Amino acid sequence: MGNRHAITLAALVLTCLWGLGLAFLHLRGGIAALDRLEAPLADLRFVIQGPRPAPDDVVIVAIDDQTVREVGSYPLPRATMATLVSAIGRMKPKVVALDVLFIEAGSTEGDLALASALRETPSVLAAAGLFGRGPPATSSQNGNILTLPEAQDLLLPRATFSEAAALGVVNIATDASGVPRHIPLLLRSGDRIWPSFPLRAASIALKSDPVLQPNGIELGGMPSSTGDGYALPLRFYGPGGTVRTIGANHVLSGRIAEETMRDKIVVIGATVTGGGDTFPTPFDPVLPGVEVLATAIAHLVDGDALVRDNRVRFVDAAMAFTLPILFILLLSWHRSVLGFALIALVSALWIGLTVVAFAHGIWLSATLPLLAAVPPAILFGAARLWLDRSRADSLTIQSKTLRSFQPPSLTERLVKDPGFLAMPVRQKAAVVFIDLSGFTGVSEVLPLDETRELLRAFHRLVDQEVISHQGFVASFMGDGAMILFGLPDPSPDDACHAVEACIALSSHMESWIAELPEAIASRIGFKIGAHCGMVIASRLGGDSHQHIAAIGDTVNVASRLMEVAASHHADVALSDDLYRAAGNVRSVMELGVLEETLPASIRGRSGSIPVWLWRRTAQSNAVAERLR
Repeated sequence: MGNRHAITLAALVLTCLWGLGLAFLHLRGGIAALDRLEAPLADLRFVIQGPRPAPDDVVIVAIDDQTVREVGSYPLPRATMATLVSAIGRMKPKVVALDVLFIEAGSTEGDLALASALRETPSVLAAAGLFGRGPPATSSQNGNILTLPEAQDLLLPRATFSEAAALGVVNIATDASGVPRHIPLLLRSGDRIWPSFPLRAASIALKSDPVLQPNGIELGGMPSSTGDGYALPLRFYGPGGTVRTIGANHVLSGRIAEETMRDKIVVIGATVTGGGDTFPTPFDPVLPGVEVLATAIAHLVDGDALVRDNRVRFVDAAMAFTLPILFILLLSWHRSVLGFALIALVSALWIGLTVVAFAHGIWLSATLPLLAAVPPAILFGAARLWLDRSRADSLTIQSKTLRSFQPPSLTERLVKDPGFLAMPVRQKAAVVFIDLSGFTGVSEVLPLDETRELLRAFHRLVDQEVISHQGFVASFMGDGAMILFGLPDPSPDDACHAVEACIALSSHMESWIAELPEAIASRIGFKIGAHCGMVIASRLGGDSHQHIAAIGDTVNVASRLMEVAASHHADVALSDDLYRAAGNVRSVMELGVLEETLPASIRGRSGSIPVWLWRRTAQSNAVAERLR
């Protein structure tokens, strides 16, 4: 028990350290390997949640295959782009955001026309950051330390355009599988902090500058939760086209009603085959990059992004600490089957909670608490299994050892019923006593080792004969033994078995004595007394040790009958009660010399009882062999 508690305590300490370590790393920004495991589970939660309707205040104008066919070239000429922006501007949108990099010069007339169109309506142009492999940059903003992605360089639009419109960085952060997970709303390049394309577009649309908060950004009174580095988690609406998308050719041809664009955030981007960025998402293997950006803009304007800020991470960290401790405590419970069932239930409940929370826009980690809990639980379970197996082996050895001190029938009964004879039981039984005559004198002259071997041989013979006749040796008393028939359970044949055992013992005792050295055989003999009747069977002994015993007048009479056998030079003295109860072995008795019943006085007992005396004949040995 001490080892078991020590292993549990050690497991709890190590589990606490393991959980705290993972929680600390998670709060510091996450673990790359853990994020790789979390990503497919996040996708699965998107699929379980299913597509959601996109907000109607964001519209995509797509430069698609049909537009390119009608215009005749790709990229679209600057003049055509100017016409497209002007047409949209006349519909009075809140902002026109162009997910197009204008870093190369076009025709002079086209560039001037596009710059003029950009000045006529609130607009945002795309810039792109070039990133290295260095750590995130640390900047200071109003006394607060900001950890931001750092771009080594920026691809900016030509000055002609950047002077006419606001700029926003269009970089999208993806995981190892290429799925976009979040948009960095702020990044640093050199000594300047740049807003992202979605943040600049939403800010202009809401006519509000962003206000940085510890766990997010607020725009026009609408808070948006962000993660480390002001990364906005993406909550996809559905497959491509879920955000309302209109072909640019329809706008160029004037086939779009003004209400379609009025007071909307219009995002222009390429969806032409092979001409624009695409990303795999849980809903679509080729979601256009412009729709990813439009999704982020909708999050900022409507506040429906996923919440995975420091508060959510703290919940993850708390579960990473408590869940493994709970698993260890459940496994240490002695009712292990129920413990494993509760572990499975708790795991299922946590996974279910993450699914429900995800559907409500809260991204709890499904993997962190389970990663923190499962390895310690497996190791602890293996340690417990090893300990239990070692204890089982030890108990097996102990059981084999203890079986040597109790008869097999009694041992089996105690295993099945540990409370056997805790309360005394009055029942009928046959009692046999056997004793070596002259052993005390022999032991005075024999060496101790030879005396021990003589007793061992005597005990072995008695034990074999008694077991073969369905009795058990209640106790070996030096050079004698007390034998019971009727325990642990009485049988109608107990008396018969007792008589058969007496005959067999007599025969084999004679053979055994005959094989001893003459100096010993000439000095020892044996005597057997047997009786049957009511006994009180119970446990006797102290608190530290107990044994099964039978007491009562029947036991005393059986013991005194050995004296009757010795005084009449007989091998066995049977009470008349036992002889008559074992009537089906009378033919066997007759093979020996059986004297008629005679009254015999029992020492310490008033009156006399009828007794039968039995002596061996030449046929007795063969009979005993057949009865074994």
